Amino acid sequence: MLWQPAPAAAQLLWDWGGGDEVGASGRELVRFSPQFEQGQIIVSFTDRRLYFVLRPGEAISYPIAIPREEDRWEGVTTVTDKKVNPSWTPTATMVAENPRLPRWVPGGHPMNPLGVRALYLGSSAYRIHGTDAPWTIGTAVSKGCIRMYNQDVLDLYPRVSVGARVAVTWESFKAAGRYSHAPSRPARPQLREMRPSEIPQRF
Repeated sequence: MLWQPAPAAAQLLWDWGGGDEVGASGRELVRFSPQFEQGQIIVSFTDRRLYFVLRPGEAISYPIAIPREEDRWEGVTTVTDKKVNPSWTPTATMVAENPRLPRWVPGGHPMNPLGVRALYLGSSAYRIHGTDAPWTIGTAVSKGCIRMYNQDVLDLYPRVSVGARVAVTWESFKAAGRYSHAPSRPARPQLREMRPSEIPQRF
């Protein structure tokens, strides 16, 4: 028997319920440091933006939700898998925090926390993914994953190849106005490649 969600208003814990941002998007075409390679993803927790490099000097900027303080991390990894309408199973930590969570949500369900697309990072359980809670975009609420509006992850998904380099950093690339410029510090984040054993295993 498939799990049937309670009405959104009844989801008192975790982050389901409330909000009305359906079909939202916040992507922008921005200038970016030419030192970054085409096809690379840079996630800035400080900017709360994900940057996809279209070509040297130009990127698409997307708003994101970032991890809460206790689940923050940084490093360089790669996209190891891509899934359309991924199913979702909460981790034991999530269930311990909120026993009312469903133990599984099918892909394509309107209350699936992974939304409509997911990009898997390294060998970890972390993902860049859509969301069933668009009102959380721009906030620090995730368990380690990088959330996007569903419309934005639909735009990003076909652009990204398995094997694409992903740099997750606190470096800021945001400048006044709608354009992003290289910061005064060295443009490339000083991050080392993370070994699989070092990438956090919770999301």
